[in-house]
Amino acid sequence: MHYTYRPTRVCSTQIDMEVNKGVITDVHFTGGCNGNLKAISTLVDGMSYEEIERKLLGNTCGPRPTSCADQLAKAVRAAAEAERQVG
Repeated sequence: MHYTYRPTRVCSTQIDMEVNKGVITDVHFTGGCNGNLKAISTLVDGMSYEEIERKLLGNTCGPRPTSCADQLAKAVRAAAEAERQVG
């Protein structure tokens, strides 16, 4: 299932991903720090949403209370919930 998430309080404006039985693949960020976000996308490819949350939730960027990594953790939780609702 394709899922799109709109992050808040970060430089990236959109996170797209595929979710299949709680496993996240093909993560793509629009905007933000291109090199870092490509690396994060590659590192989390094939992980469960629980693994991604455990590793990334709560990461901050400078004085902000969040980061693109933290927003990804929130996005994968929302994607997993949406997948459950679909069936």
